[in-house]
Amino acid sequence: MWKNLLNSFRNSRSKVVHHEHSNTQIEQLLADVLEVYGYDFTGYSRASLKRRINRLYSMDGFVGFSEFRFKIRSDASYFKRFLEEVTINVTEMFRDPSFYKYLKSELLPKLGTYPFIRIWIAGCSTGEEAYSIAIFLKELNLLHKALIYATDINSAVLENASQAMIPLSKIKLYTENYIAAGGTEQFSDYYTANYSLGKLNEEFKKKIIFSTHNLVTDNSFNEFQLIMCRNVIIYFDRPLQNTVFSLFDGSLEKFGYLALGTKETLEFSKVASNFERVGSEKIWKKIK
Repeated sequence: MWKNLLNSFRNSRSKVVHHEHSNTQIEQLLADVLEVYGYDFTGYSRASLKRRINRLYSMDGFVGFSEFRFKIRSDASYFKRFLEEVTINVTEMFRDPSFYKYLKSELLPKLGTYPFIRIWIAGCSTGEEAYSIAIFLKELNLLHKALIYATDINSAVLENASQAMIPLSKIKLYTENYIAAGGTEQFSDYYTANYSLGKLNEEFKKKIIFSTHNLVTDNSFNEFQLIMCRNVIIYFDRPLQNTVFSLFDGSLEKFGYLALGTKETLEFSKVASNFERVGSEKIWKKIK
């Protein structure tokens, strides 16, 4: 019995090792993606990217890496799947409630003094952050004069985001987050339950523009009073972080705000001297 268990363990080990592709193979694949589709992953954290690529390779049962590369190069619909699997799409409504509490009590009221509010959520994934902000703008009576641009590299998640649907399995978590973040209404008033999904109210969707934007290669497209890019920068290496921070710097109005994730910082970037940190959250104000 023990011998059989040992053999099966060895076999499973050999399968896992077989799917751990060399750095050279991974680099060749990323070069293909850049050449054929214009998506530049060269500045992304290698460990995370490699793990996700190996997982996709195993999941889809390829027998050789050259076959995998060929499939990605020659089949645009499969590349779409590749993009879905290797980009990070973890999000939730009112994630990090203390951040949203600061946003609602301090920051959004300041933006309310502008005649029109433009907000950019970069790396918006399936849109939960965009809808969270829209809800708080409504509670502050600012939604009517605001527009939220929500962008992501991944067109498939944007398609989901534009549906304004949330899984009912997450409603308990979202409601708890909303209350902890300082929500003042009944969260259940903001959606209609429909089988396993909740459909968010139409008025929020009308105030959000979802579109593809590649932080690595695309330019600025507006001047914003608030840019949120939370839990995205952490997956970029230092040179790419600097590129993206320069893009944000050029996209913010003077005295506009940049909000990052809990493990991210602007401190050591090339544009750090243009900003000052405000409050206890990871938020910076552009001062020059």
